[in-house]
Amino acid sequence: MKPRERVLAALNHEEPDRCPMQVSFTPEFAARLQAEMKLGGDKLHNPHGGGNTYELERALGEDMLLSSVGWANSYYQDANEYVDEWGIGWRSAEYTTPFGNGRYTEICHHPLAEDSAIASYKAPDPNRPELYHEAEWVLKTFKDEYWIVGVTVTTLFETAWGLRGYERMLSDFLLNPELAETLLDIPGQYHLTAAKKLTQMGVDMIWIGDDVGAQNSMLMSPKMWRKFLKPRMANFISELKAINPQVKVAYHTDGQVYPIIPDLVEIGLDVLNPVQPASMDPLKLKQEYGDKLCFWGSIDEQYTLPFGSPADVQNEVLTRLKTLGKNGGLILGPTHHVQLDTSLENFWAMINTIKQTPYAGLR
Repeated sequence: MKPRERVLAALNHEEPDRCPMQVSFTPEFAARLQAEMKLGGDKLHNPHGGGNTYELERALGEDMLLSSVGWANSYYQDANEYVDEWGIGWRSAEYTTPFGNGRYTEICHHPLAEDSAIASYKAPDPNRPELYHEAEWVLKTFKDEYWIVGVTVTTLFETAWGLRGYERMLSDFLLNPELAETLLDIPGQYHLTAAKKLTQMGVDMIWIGDDVGAQNSMLMSPKMWRKFLKPRMANFISELKAINPQVKVAYHTDGQVYPIIPDLVEIGLDVLNPVQPASMDPLKLKQEYGDKLCFWGSIDEQYTLPFGSPADVQNEVLTRLKTLGKNGGLILGPTHHVQLDTSLENFWAMINTIKQTPYAGLR
Protein backbone atom coordinates (compact mmCIF):
# COMPACT_ATOMS: atom_id res chain seq x y z
CA MET A 1 0.00 0.00 0.00
CA LYS A 2 1.06 3.59 -0.50
CA PRO A 3 1.64 5.46 2.76
CA ARG A 4 -1.44 7.65 2.28
CA GLU A 5 -3.59 4.57 1.57
CA ARG A 6 -2.23 2.93 4.72
CA VAL A 7 -3.12 5.94 6.88
CA LEU A 8 -6.56 6.33 5.35
CA ALA A 9 -7.37 2.67 5.97
CA ALA A 10 -6.29 2.97 9.60
CA LEU A 11 -8.36 6.12 10.12
CA ASN A 12 -11.36 4.28 8.64
CA HIS A 13 -10.89 1.66 11.39
CA GLU A 14 -9.58 -0.91 8.95
CA GLU A 15 -6.39 -2.96 9.21
CA PRO A 16 -3.95 -2.00 6.42
CA ASP A 17 -0.97 -4.13 5.38
CA ARG A 18 0.93 -2.80 8.41
CA CYS A 19 0.34 -0.10 10.96
CA PRO A 20 1.11 3.42 9.67
CA MET A 21 4.00 5.17 11.40
CA GLN A 22 5.00 8.73 12.25
CA VAL A 23 8.17 9.74 14.10
CA SER A 24 9.70 13.15 14.75
CA PHE A 25 13.05 14.06 16.29
CA THR A 26 14.93 16.70 18.22
CA PRO A 27 17.63 18.37 16.09
CA GLU A 28 20.45 16.51 17.87
CA PHE A 29 18.91 13.08 17.36
CA ALA A 30 18.10 13.92 13.74
CA ALA A 31 21.74 14.85 13.09
CA ARG A 32 22.88 11.59 14.65
CA LEU A 33 20.40 9.61 12.59
CA GLN A 34 21.37 11.40 9.36
CA ALA A 35 25.00 10.47 9.98
CA GLU A 36 24.00 6.87 10.71
CA MET A 37 21.98 6.64 7.50
CA LYS A 38 24.51 8.66 5.47
CA LEU A 39 21.91 11.17 4.32
CA GLY A 40 22.79 14.60 2.99
CA GLY A 41 19.89 16.56 4.46
CA ASP A 42 17.11 18.31 2.55
CA LYS A 43 17.17 22.09 2.40
CA LEU A 44 13.46 22.30 3.17
CA HIS A 45 12.35 20.87 6.49
CA ASN A 46 9.41 20.86 8.80
CA PRO A 47 10.38 22.92 11.85
CA HIS A 48 7.94 21.13 14.14
CA GLY A 49 10.31 19.51 16.64
CA GLY A 50 13.33 21.06 15.00
CA GLY A 51 14.72 17.87 13.47
CA ASN A 52 12.37 16.75 10.73
CA THR A 53 13.87 17.12 7.25
CA TYR A 54 11.37 15.18 5.06
CA GLU A 55 14.39 13.23 3.81
CA LEU A 56 14.59 11.36 7.12
CA GLU A 57 10.87 10.60 7.17
CA ARG A 58 10.92 9.20 3.65
CA ALA A 59 14.12 7.22 4.18
CA LEU A 60 12.66 5.60 7.30
CA GLY A 61 9.44 4.59 5.57
CA GLU A 62 7.13 6.90 7.52
CA ASP A 63 3.62 7.40 6.22
CA MET A 64 2.90 11.04 7.11
CA LEU A 65 4.63 14.28 6.19
CA LEU A 66 4.02 17.33 8.38
CA SER A 67 4.13 21.03 7.53
CA SER A 68 3.83 23.40 10.46
CA VAL A 69 2.58 26.99 10.64
CA GLY A 70 2.29 28.80 13.96
CA TRP A 71 3.93 29.55 17.26
CA ALA A 72 5.27 25.99 17.71
CA ASN A 73 7.86 26.86 15.04
CA SER A 74 9.50 29.18 17.57
CA TYR A 75 11.21 26.27 19.35
CA TYR A 76 14.88 25.54 18.53
CA GLN A 77 15.43 28.71 16.54
CA ASP A 78 18.85 29.57 17.99
CA ALA A 79 21.44 28.10 20.34
CA ASN A 80 21.52 31.31 22.38
CA GLU A 81 18.88 33.69 23.69
CA TYR A 82 16.45 35.02 21.11
CA VAL A 83 13.05 36.69 20.75
CA ASP A 84 10.56 35.14 18.35
CA GLU A 85 8.17 37.04 16.09
CA TRP A 86 5.49 36.96 18.80
CA GLY A 87 7.81 38.89 21.15
CA ILE A 88 8.32 35.84 23.38
CA GLY A 89 11.85 35.44 24.72
CA TRP A 90 13.74 32.13 24.70
CA ARG A 91 17.00 30.73 26.02
CA SER A 92 18.78 27.40 25.63
CA ALA A 93 19.27 24.90 28.44
CA GLU A 94 21.88 22.25 27.77
CA TYR A 95 21.61 18.65 28.90
CA THR A 96 23.96 15.68 28.81
CA THR A 97 23.28 12.13 27.62
CA PRO A 98 25.49 9.09 26.99
CA PHE A 99 25.29 9.99 23.30
CA GLY A 100 26.34 13.64 23.55
CA ASN A 101 25.00 16.99 24.67
CA GLY A 102 21.72 18.48 23.56
CA ARG A 103 19.67 21.54 24.36
CA TYR A 104 16.12 22.47 25.06
CA THR A 105 14.65 25.91 24.51
CA GLU A 106 12.87 27.51 27.45
CA ILE A 107 10.72 30.62 27.63
CA CYS A 108 12.33 33.46 29.56
CA HIS A 109 10.20 36.50 28.62
CA HIS A 110 6.43 36.97 28.32
CA PRO A 111 5.56 40.15 26.39
CA LEU A 112 2.03 40.37 27.82
CA ALA A 113 2.92 39.78 31.45
CA GLU A 114 1.66 43.29 32.24
CA ASP A 115 -1.98 44.13 31.60
CA SER A 116 -1.02 47.45 30.04
CA ALA A 117 0.76 45.69 27.14
CA ILE A 118 -2.26 43.74 25.93
CA ALA A 119 -4.35 46.44 24.21
CA SER A 120 -1.53 47.53 21.91
CA TYR A 121 -0.19 44.06 21.13
CA LYS A 122 -0.09 43.10 17.45
CA ALA A 123 0.24 39.41 16.61
CA PRO A 124 2.14 38.20 13.55
CA ASP A 125 0.23 38.10 10.27
CA PRO A 126 -0.95 34.55 9.43
CA ASN A 127 -1.73 35.53 5.83
CA ARG A 128 1.89 36.01 4.74
CA PRO A 129 2.40 33.85 1.61
CA GLU A 130 5.87 32.72 2.69
CA LEU A 131 4.38 30.81 5.62
CA TYR A 132 2.81 28.35 3.19
CA HIS A 133 5.60 27.85 0.62
CA GLU A 134 6.78 24.70 2.34
CA ALA A 135 3.27 23.23 2.49
CA GLU A 136 2.80 24.06 -1.21
CA TRP A 137 6.01 22.19 -2.03
CA VAL A 138 5.09 19.19 0.10
CA LEU A 139 1.60 18.93 -1.42
CA LYS A 140 2.88 19.34 -4.97
CA THR A 141 5.68 16.81 -4.52
CA PHE A 142 4.22 14.15 -2.23
CA LYS A 143 0.40 14.41 -2.12
CA ASP A 144 -0.13 11.31 -4.27
CA GLU A 145 2.01 9.10 -2.05
CA TYR A 146 1.99 10.42 1.54
CA TRP A 147 -0.62 11.54 4.07
CA ILE A 148 -0.03 15.29 4.42
CA VAL A 149 -0.63 16.96 7.79
CA GLY A 150 -0.95 20.67 8.40
CA VAL A 151 0.29 21.41 11.93
CA THR A 152 -1.13 24.28 13.98
CA VAL A 153 -0.47 22.95 17.48
CA THR A 154 -0.05 25.19 20.54
CA THR A 155 -3.36 26.38 19.15
CA LEU A 156 -4.77 28.30 22.11
CA PHE A 157 -3.59 27.76 25.65
CA GLU A 158 0.13 27.20 25.13
CA THR A 159 0.66 30.26 22.95
CA ALA A 160 -1.52 32.34 25.27
CA TRP A 161 0.52 31.43 28.33
CA GLY A 162 3.71 31.91 26.34
CA LEU A 163 2.56 35.49 25.81
CA ARG A 164 1.19 36.02 29.32
CA GLY A 165 3.11 33.67 31.62
CA TYR A 166 1.91 30.27 32.81
CA GLU A 167 0.84 31.23 36.34
CA ARG A 168 -0.65 34.53 35.21
CA MET A 169 -2.71 32.78 32.54
CA LEU A 170 -4.12 30.23 34.98
CA SER A 171 -4.87 33.04 37.44
CA ASP A 172 -6.67 34.97 34.72
CA PHE A 173 -9.05 32.07 34.18
CA LEU A 174 -10.28 32.58 37.74
CA LEU A 175 -9.69 36.25 38.49
CA ASN A 176 -10.10 37.97 35.13
CA PRO A 177 -12.00 35.70 32.72
CA GLU A 178 -12.71 38.45 30.19
CA LEU A 179 -9.00 39.14 29.90
CA ALA A 180 -8.34 35.42 29.55
CA GLU A 181 -10.79 35.30 26.65
CA THR A 182 -8.95 38.18 24.98
CA LEU A 183 -5.60 36.43 25.40
CA LEU A 184 -6.92 33.15 23.95
CA ASP A 185 -8.34 34.98 20.95
CA ILE A 186 -4.85 36.12 19.88
CA PRO A 187 -3.43 32.68 19.05
CA GLY A 188 -6.89 31.31 18.27
CA GLN A 189 -7.45 33.69 15.38
CA TYR A 190 -3.90 33.18 14.07
CA HIS A 191 -3.96 29.39 14.11
CA LEU A 192 -7.50 29.15 12.75
CA THR A 193 -6.53 31.35 9.81
CA ALA A 194 -3.50 29.13 9.17
CA ALA A 195 -5.47 25.89 9.54
CA LYS A 196 -8.17 27.08 7.15
CA LYS A 197 -5.55 28.08 4.60
CA LEU A 198 -3.83 24.67 4.87
CA THR A 199 -7.19 22.92 4.53
CA GLN A 200 -8.01 24.94 1.42
CA MET A 201 -4.61 23.99 0.01
CA GLY A 202 -5.49 20.32 0.29
CA VAL A 203 -3.81 18.82 3.35
CA ASP A 204 -5.35 15.55 4.54
CA MET A 205 -5.29 16.37 8.25
CA ILE A 206 -4.99 19.34 10.57
CA TRP A 207 -3.20 18.77 13.85
CA ILE A 208 -4.32 21.09 16.66
CA GLY A 209 -4.09 21.06 20.45
CA ASP A 210 -2.42 22.24 23.62
CA ASP A 211 -0.81 20.42 26.53
CA VAL A 212 -3.54 20.43 29.17
CA GLY A 213 -2.58 17.21 30.97
CA ALA A 214 0.06 16.54 33.61
CA GLN A 215 1.37 13.10 34.52
CA ASN A 216 -1.60 12.09 36.67
CA SER A 217 -4.21 14.81 36.28
CA MET A 218 -5.17 17.78 34.16
CA LEU A 219 -3.36 21.13 34.41
CA MET A 220 -6.71 22.82 34.84
CA SER A 221 -10.08 21.52 35.94
CA PRO A 222 -12.27 19.91 33.27
CA LYS A 223 -14.80 22.64 34.05
CA MET A 224 -12.23 25.30 33.21
CA TRP A 225 -11.24 23.50 30.00
CA ARG A 226 -14.89 23.29 28.98
CA LYS A 227 -15.44 26.97 29.66
CA PHE A 228 -12.44 28.45 27.89
CA LEU A 229 -11.04 25.91 25.42
CA LYS A 230 -13.83 23.57 24.36
CA PRO A 231 -16.01 26.17 22.56
CA ARG A 232 -13.01 27.45 20.63
CA MET A 233 -11.91 23.96 19.66
CA ALA A 234 -15.46 23.06 18.62
CA ASN A 235 -15.61 26.12 16.36
CA PHE A 236 -12.11 25.37 15.04
CA ILE A 237 -13.09 21.85 13.98
CA SER A 238 -16.45 22.88 12.51
CA GLU A 239 -14.88 25.62 10.39
CA LEU A 240 -12.31 23.21 8.96
CA LYS A 241 -14.93 20.55 8.21
CA ALA A 242 -17.09 23.20 6.52
CA ILE A 243 -14.24 23.76 4.07
CA ASN A 244 -13.59 20.04 3.54
CA PRO A 245 -15.83 17.50 5.29
CA GLN A 246 -13.23 14.81 4.58
CA VAL A 247 -10.35 16.54 6.38
CA LYS A 248 -9.30 14.72 9.55
CA VAL A 249 -8.55 16.60 12.76
CA ALA A 250 -6.05 15.40 15.36
CA TYR A 251 -5.81 16.89 18.85
CA HIS A 252 -2.57 16.86 20.83
CA THR A 253 -2.26 16.96 24.57
CA ASP A 254 0.28 15.26 26.79
CA GLY A 255 -0.64 13.67 30.08
CA GLN A 256 -3.83 12.41 31.70
CA VAL A 257 -6.96 13.87 30.13
CA TYR A 258 -9.58 11.15 30.67
CA PRO A 259 -12.28 13.63 31.82
CA ILE A 260 -12.38 15.57 28.54
CA ILE A 261 -12.16 12.70 26.04
CA PRO A 262 -15.99 12.50 25.73
CA ASP A 263 -15.98 16.24 25.03
CA LEU A 264 -13.40 15.80 22.27
CA VAL A 265 -15.57 13.10 20.70
CA GLU A 266 -18.60 15.39 20.99
CA ILE A 267 -16.96 18.27 19.10
CA GLY A 268 -15.96 16.06 16.18
CA LEU A 269 -12.38 15.04 16.88
CA ASP A 270 -10.99 12.22 14.72
CA VAL A 271 -7.60 11.42 16.29
CA LEU A 272 -6.16 11.75 19.82
CA ASN A 273 -2.40 12.26 20.19
CA PRO A 274 -0.04 11.16 21.77
CA VAL A 275 -1.62 8.61 24.23
CA GLN A 276 1.08 8.83 26.90
CA PRO A 277 1.08 5.32 28.44
CA ALA A 278 2.52 6.44 31.77
CA SER A 279 -0.57 8.64 32.15
CA MET A 280 -3.42 6.86 30.34
CA ASP A 281 -3.95 3.14 29.73
CA PRO A 282 -3.97 2.55 25.95
CA LEU A 283 -6.07 -0.60 26.30
CA LYS A 284 -8.70 1.24 28.33
CA LEU A 285 -8.82 4.00 25.72
CA LYS A 286 -9.30 1.46 22.94
CA GLN A 287 -12.06 -0.36 24.81
CA GLU A 288 -13.96 2.80 25.71
CA TYR A 289 -13.37 5.02 22.67
CA GLY A 290 -11.96 2.83 19.91
CA ASP A 291 -15.20 2.98 17.94
CA LYS A 292 -15.29 6.79 18.15
CA LEU A 293 -11.63 7.87 17.98
CA CYS A 294 -8.39 6.92 16.32
CA PHE A 295 -5.09 7.16 18.16
CA TRP A 296 -1.65 8.45 17.21
CA GLY A 297 1.53 7.80 19.19
CA SER A 298 1.56 5.52 22.27
CA ILE A 299 5.20 4.31 22.29
CA ASP A 300 6.58 5.39 25.66
CA GLU A 301 9.16 8.18 25.39
CA GLN A 302 9.58 8.50 29.16
CA TYR A 303 10.88 5.03 29.96
CA THR A 304 10.80 2.34 27.28
CA LEU A 305 12.38 4.08 24.30
CA PRO A 306 15.26 5.82 26.13
CA PHE A 307 15.86 3.42 29.02
CA GLY A 308 14.50 0.02 28.01
CA SER A 309 16.23 -2.67 25.98
CA PRO A 310 15.62 -3.32 22.28
CA ALA A 311 13.51 -6.31 23.37
CA ASP A 312 11.44 -4.01 25.62
CA VAL A 313 10.84 -1.67 22.69
CA GLN A 314 9.87 -4.53 20.40
CA ASN A 315 7.46 -5.94 22.97
CA GLU A 316 5.80 -2.57 23.50
CA VAL A 317 5.31 -2.10 19.76
CA LEU A 318 3.75 -5.56 19.44
CA THR A 319 1.51 -4.93 22.44
CA ARG A 320 0.23 -1.68 20.93
CA LEU A 321 -0.43 -3.37 17.59
CA LYS A 322 -2.45 -6.14 19.25
CA THR A 323 -4.46 -3.80 21.47
CA LEU A 324 -4.63 -0.14 20.47
CA GLY A 325 -4.19 -1.08 16.82
CA LYS A 326 -6.70 -3.92 16.68
CA ASN A 327 -9.12 -3.40 13.77
CA GLY A 328 -7.14 -0.35 12.72
CA GLY A 329 -7.48 3.10 14.22
CA LEU A 330 -3.80 3.56 15.10
CA ILE A 331 -0.88 5.58 13.78
CA LEU A 332 2.09 4.26 15.72
CA GLY A 333 5.03 6.30 16.95
CA PRO A 334 6.66 7.79 20.06
CA THR A 335 4.71 10.07 22.37
CA HIS A 336 7.21 12.90 21.77
CA HIS A 337 10.09 13.83 19.51
CA VAL A 338 12.80 11.19 19.86
CA GLN A 339 15.38 12.63 22.26
CA LEU A 340 19.16 12.37 22.19
CA ASP A 341 19.11 9.96 25.16
CA THR A 342 17.61 7.21 22.97
CA SER A 343 20.04 4.61 21.65
CA LEU A 344 20.03 3.83 17.96
CA GLU A 345 19.52 0.17 18.87
CA ASN A 346 16.23 1.04 20.57
CA PHE A 347 15.24 3.38 17.77
CA TRP A 348 15.77 0.74 15.10
CA ALA A 349 13.96 -1.85 17.23
CA MET A 350 10.90 0.43 17.10
CA ILE A 351 11.15 1.23 13.39
CA ASN A 352 11.87 -2.31 12.22
CA THR A 353 9.21 -3.92 14.39
CA ILE A 354 6.56 -1.56 13.03
CA LYS A 355 7.62 -2.02 9.42
CA GLN A 356 8.14 -5.78 9.59
CA THR A 357 4.94 -6.73 11.43
CA PRO A 358 1.99 -7.20 9.06
CA TYR A 359 -1.45 -7.04 10.55
CA ALA A 360 -2.13 -10.49 9.12
CA GLY A 361 0.65 -11.90 11.28
CA LEU A 362 -0.98 -10.65 14.49
CA ARG A 363 -4.16 -12.71 14.17
